[in-house]
Amino acid sequence: MLPLMLPASGGQRSILCLGAHSDDIEIGAGATLLQWISKGAKLNIVWCVLSGIGEREREARGSAEAFLQGAAAGNVEVMSFKDGFFPTQGEQIKEWFESLKRRFNPDLILTHRRDDAHQDHREVCRHTWNTFRDHLILEYEIPKWDGDLGQPNFYVAVEEPVLERKIELLIKHFGTQRSKHWFDEETFRGLARLRGMECRANNRYAEGFFARKLIVG
Repeated sequence: MLPLMLPASGGQRSILCLGAHSDDIEIGAGATLLQWISKGAKLNIVWCVLSGIGEREREARGSAEAFLQGAAAGNVEVMSFKDGFFPTQGEQIKEWFESLKRRFNPDLILTHRRDDAHQDHREVCRHTWNTFRDHLILEYEIPKWDGDLGQPNFYVAVEEPVLERKIELLIKHFGTQRSKHWFDEETFRGLARLRGMECRANNRYAEGFFARKLIVG
């Protein structure tokens, strides 16, 4: 399996991270971002959470700050769109996406998967593709009780200490989620091991993504 080295050590990249809810980016792509930062990539990251109110906003900002330690630059935006109602707020979300496009032109976008079972996740993905038409977009996955995990075609191998750091930060920062039966270390480690097996990662672990359009130059 041929790897695509993105980004190279010391290389400068701008990354837009999009999540419907306060823990989505961390679950779907947290180890990937930690891995790239630990390898010396100079990342300018704009981290956007579309639904975060009250304690969820505090969790979102605290977690993002921890995950972005070591990045060249990090900007966190937390919006207040109503959780569970994104499809009915399409016009307002579209306006926000258009304003984001005018402010930031990233090299890479990390967003939700198009076929995710959660309506808010699908809505974020739809607006991502509709707004950013000439960008590299990778869709991450979120495990949930719906059983909607797919077959990724893009993998980022991560070292075990990086994965453990991701899990540590998730458990630490998202107290509102720890009561959910799926939100635990076994879920996050198990999925990373499965994806690592699929791509034959040397360090056993990986995060999986879905690349709809990709040019390798």
